[in-house]
Amino acid sequence: MPTQSTTSRSEDAPADGRADFDFFHGCWNVSHRRLRKRLQGDTNWEVFGGTCDVRPILGGLGNVDDNVIELPGGAYRAATLRTFDPAARQWSIWWIDGRNPSTMDVPMRGTFEAEVGTFLCEDVFDGRTIQVRFLWSRITENSARWEQAFSPDGGKSWETNWIMDFARQAESTASA
Repeated sequence: MPTQSTTSRSEDAPADGRADFDFFHGCWNVSHRRLRKRLQGDTNWEVFGGTCDVRPILGGLGNVDDNVIELPGGAYRAATLRTFDPAARQWSIWWIDGRNPSTMDVPMRGTFEAEVGTFLCEDVFDGRTIQVRFLWSRITENSARWEQAFSPDGGKSWETNWIMDFARQAESTASA
């Protein structure tokens, strides 16, 4: 599925989707909202802060971010690795939790279309197979939103369980 993003794009990058995450380079403050219990009908949200520092890698075919997540029970670090496959015109996204840094989550795969990035994978949560969806939206030069949702029924219904609203730090500037 080809990508055509209208987000900030490097002038010399091909329009195949490889520049879709260029908007994200730099330093961000993050406002988190996360359901306390997932796939249990819970409506209680934890609200906490954090930061995210994003840098390009692989000559622009990827990026990596370093996160500080300030959970109410204590802060931890995490990282995201994103790579772009020009042949498939698709991004892959891996999450690394600093509390267990020897493992990487199952990769999410997807693209941006109509200014929204949609990334999917199959995973296991509490012993059962689920679908996981990341959505990137509301992208501007100084803000963006990420949402995570789980589906226990093969994508028929989705429970959004984590939302991150990003605000670019004043001294941060996007770089290609």
